[in-house]
Amino acid sequence: MIKVNNHIGTIGVSARYLRSLISQTAQSCFGVAGMNSYGAVQSVSSFVKKDRAANSGVIIRQSGNKLVIDLHITVTYGVNVGAISESITHKVSYVLTERAGIEVESVNVYVDGLVD
Repeated sequence: MIKVNNHIGTIGVSARYLRSLISQTAQSCFGVAGMNSYGAVQSVSSFVKKDRAANSGVIIRQSGNKLVIDLHITVTYGVNVGAISESITHKVSYVLTERAGIEVESVNVYVDGLVD
Protein backbone atom coordinates (compact mmCIF):
# COMPACT_ATOMS: atom_id res chain seq x y z
CA MET A 1 0.00 0.00 0.00
CA ILE A 2 1.34 3.39 -0.99
CA LYS A 3 0.07 6.27 1.12
CA VAL A 4 0.28 9.89 0.01
CA ASN A 5 -0.89 12.98 1.89
CA ASN A 6 -2.56 15.80 -0.02
CA HIS A 7 -4.95 18.69 0.64
CA ILE A 8 -7.94 16.32 0.98
CA GLY A 9 -6.30 13.84 3.34
CA THR A 10 -4.40 10.59 3.03
CA ILE A 11 -4.75 8.51 -0.13
CA GLY A 12 -3.92 4.80 0.02
CA VAL A 13 -3.39 3.02 -3.28
CA SER A 14 -2.39 -0.60 -3.75
CA ALA A 15 1.07 -1.10 -5.25
CA ARG A 16 -0.34 -3.88 -7.46
CA TYR A 17 -2.89 -1.49 -8.99
CA LEU A 18 -0.22 1.15 -9.60
CA ARG A 19 2.14 -1.39 -11.25
CA SER A 20 -0.70 -2.55 -13.50
CA LEU A 21 -1.71 1.03 -14.40
CA ILE A 22 1.90 2.05 -15.13
CA SER A 23 2.59 -1.09 -17.16
CA GLN A 24 -0.54 -0.65 -19.31
CA THR A 25 0.25 3.02 -19.86
CA ALA A 26 3.84 2.35 -20.90
CA GLN A 27 2.86 -0.50 -23.23
CA SER A 28 0.30 1.71 -24.96
CA CYS A 29 3.05 4.06 -26.14
CA PHE A 30 4.23 3.74 -29.75
CA GLY A 31 7.40 1.66 -30.15
CA VAL A 32 7.20 -0.25 -26.87
CA ALA A 33 7.33 -3.97 -27.60
CA GLY A 34 6.99 -5.11 -23.99
CA MET A 35 8.09 -4.93 -20.40
CA ASN A 36 11.13 -6.78 -19.02
CA SER A 37 11.52 -8.46 -15.66
CA TYR A 38 14.05 -6.79 -13.42
CA GLY A 39 15.78 -8.50 -10.54
CA ALA A 40 15.44 -11.99 -9.12
CA VAL A 41 12.02 -11.53 -7.51
CA GLN A 42 10.31 -10.28 -10.68
CA SER A 43 12.04 -12.90 -12.84
CA VAL A 44 10.90 -15.79 -10.64
CA SER A 45 7.42 -14.31 -10.23
CA SER A 46 6.90 -13.86 -13.98
CA PHE A 47 8.21 -17.39 -14.60
CA VAL A 48 5.92 -19.03 -12.02
CA LYS A 49 2.82 -16.86 -12.59
CA LYS A 50 2.42 -16.14 -16.29
CA ASP A 51 -0.63 -13.91 -15.77
CA ARG A 52 1.39 -11.32 -13.78
CA ALA A 53 4.14 -11.09 -16.40
CA ALA A 54 2.58 -7.88 -17.74
CA ASN A 55 3.36 -6.09 -14.47
CA SER A 56 7.02 -6.98 -14.51
CA GLY A 57 9.56 -4.29 -15.24
CA VAL A 58 7.88 -1.69 -13.02
CA ILE A 59 9.66 -0.63 -9.83
CA ILE A 60 7.95 1.94 -7.59
CA ARG A 61 9.69 3.83 -4.80
CA GLN A 62 8.21 6.53 -2.61
CA SER A 63 10.04 9.81 -1.98
CA GLY A 64 7.97 11.83 0.47
CA ASN A 65 4.56 12.34 -1.13
CA LYS A 66 5.83 11.64 -4.64
CA LEU A 67 6.73 8.48 -6.55
CA VAL A 68 9.93 7.53 -8.32
CA ILE A 69 9.25 4.98 -11.05
CA ASP A 70 11.73 2.76 -12.91
CA LEU A 71 10.56 1.07 -16.11
CA HIS A 72 12.44 -1.68 -17.93
CA ILE A 73 11.20 -1.99 -21.52
CA THR A 74 11.91 -3.58 -24.88
CA VAL A 75 11.56 -1.32 -27.92
CA THR A 76 10.88 -1.98 -31.58
CA TYR A 77 13.84 -1.65 -33.95
CA GLY A 78 13.96 1.59 -35.94
CA VAL A 79 12.18 3.91 -33.53
CA ASN A 80 13.72 6.90 -31.80
CA VAL A 81 14.57 5.72 -28.27
CA GLY A 82 14.77 9.28 -26.93
CA ALA A 83 11.31 10.10 -28.22
CA ILE A 84 9.87 6.89 -26.78
CA SER A 85 11.34 7.47 -23.33
CA GLU A 86 10.12 11.09 -23.29
CA SER A 87 6.64 10.00 -24.39
CA ILE A 88 6.49 7.31 -21.69
CA THR A 89 7.70 9.75 -19.02
CA HIS A 90 5.02 12.32 -19.82
CA LYS A 91 2.20 9.81 -20.28
CA VAL A 92 2.92 7.87 -17.05
CA SER A 93 3.18 11.09 -15.03
CA TYR A 94 -0.09 12.40 -16.48
CA VAL A 95 -2.04 9.16 -15.97
CA LEU A 96 -0.90 8.74 -12.37
CA THR A 97 -1.79 12.33 -11.53
CA GLU A 98 -5.21 12.14 -13.20
CA ARG A 99 -6.34 8.63 -12.23
CA ALA A 100 -4.67 8.05 -8.87
CA GLY A 101 -4.13 11.62 -7.67
CA ILE A 102 -0.45 10.92 -6.98
CA GLU A 103 2.38 13.21 -8.03
CA VAL A 104 5.42 11.73 -9.77
CA GLU A 105 8.91 12.96 -8.96
CA SER A 106 10.59 11.10 -11.83
CA VAL A 107 10.13 8.31 -14.33
CA ASN A 108 13.33 6.50 -15.29
CA VAL A 109 13.10 4.47 -18.51
CA TYR A 110 15.65 1.71 -19.10
CA VAL A 111 15.77 0.09 -22.54
CA ASP A 112 16.81 -3.51 -21.92
CA GLY A 113 16.06 -5.00 -25.31
CA LEU A 114 15.37 -4.46 -28.98
CA VAL A 115 13.11 -6.55 -31.22
CA ASP A 116 12.71 -6.60 -34.95
